[in-house]
Amino acid sequence: MSFKWIAVGIVTLVYLYNLLLKIVRMRSAKNPIPANVADVYDEETYRKWRAYHAEKSRFAVAADTAAYLIELALLVFNVYAAFAGLFPKTDLLQLFAVLLLSGAAELLKLPFVWHDTMRIEGKYGFNTTKPATFWGDQIKSFLIELILMTGVGAVLMWLHRALGDWLILAFAGLMTVLVLVIAFLYPVLGRIFNKFESLEEGELRAKLSGLLEKNGYRVRDIKVMDASRRSTKSNAYFTGFGKLKTIVLYDTLVKSMSTDEICAVFAHELGHGLHRDTLKRQILTFVQMVVLGVLAWLTLRTADVFASFGFTGVNYGFALILIMSVEFALIAPLFELLSNYISRKAEYRTDAHAVSEGYGTDLISALKKLARENYAELAPSPLLVRLEYTHPPISARIEAIEKAANG
Repeated sequence: MSFKWIAVGIVTLVYLYNLLLKIVRMRSAKNPIPANVADVYDEETYRKWRAYHAEKSRFAVAADTAAYLIELALLVFNVYAAFAGLFPKTDLLQLFAVLLLSGAAELLKLPFVWHDTMRIEGKYGFNTTKPATFWGDQIKSFLIELILMTGVGAVLMWLHRALGDWLILAFAGLMTVLVLVIAFLYPVLGRIFNKFESLEEGELRAKLSGLLEKNGYRVRDIKVMDASRRSTKSNAYFTGFGKLKTIVLYDTLVKSMSTDEICAVFAHELGHGLHRDTLKRQILTFVQMVVLGVLAWLTLRTADVFASFGFTGVNYGFALILIMSVEFALIAPLFELLSNYISRKAEYRTDAHAVSEGYGTDLISALKKLARENYAELAPSPLLVRLEYTHPPISARIEAIEKAANG
């Protein structure tokens, strides 16, 4: 069987798997709501949530189908090789040409992104993104991805030529370093898309600083991000390493919650830092990078792979596309299963930390507000939780918080 049709089969299998998950998600909307979260939505809001959930789910199926057909056409009709043929026959330009086409193909999906963001999210009162912000985000994302992927492709080409079979460990090591550097610099890189301001002095900052001091934990700053430029939804997160460690609060969260509720969310995020959850995740990242290194080695040593798609020799840009979008996509659900399990365990642990700080009741109140503001699904399918959820369902978290508070 041609390598092309193996790739087409994998792409189709991945599409059908994701379609199955979306069908399970749609059916989850009919599940009965657990008693401990029955007060999250009133009757009118619950009807609105069901309409939102149904519309988002149907549209996600349409968007995924369009993306699948675009990817299929590019592979089946050797479009990558034909486009690369328009460029000079130097390896670096051939690499760039393929990645440029891949980025341009993403532009074909923009009508779906626009409709989801500006129409559906706007219809239900979540979107606050202005058209200029939306298009600015898309341009920035396109350029960043093109530059990053071209750099990775160039490194892959150099390593393959210089090291041959030692490519596996070298590529895995360099990719891991790249991921760590991006994570380390995220507090700086995030400014490309958002504005971050230090949390102003006052009762809230004093309480949050007290939590940090009590736990002997130091961060570069407590930042408030202008999330309201794009959405009414709320969140908070911990990011960075070393001297760049930062805790970020969405401005929507600061505006919608009480001081103690924000402290509860902050204590949860502080728990991630104390337990080094971000650093621990990098172990799994390294394993993933080793797998990518193996796939790169297997792909680059098989010339017939490239001939199947119309290339006359190795194209390192197309190799990246095959490795990441086809080959790794087939086994990615296995990594996600493990990664999501570890993440959910970490969420329970950091919720327990908030309880130990005396914020159990406030955390429950904050979680319910977050669920209401973000239109969270209150009774997802257990199968969906295992396969996709990085956080436990809110009802399970509340049950665990109450148990920790009483235990």
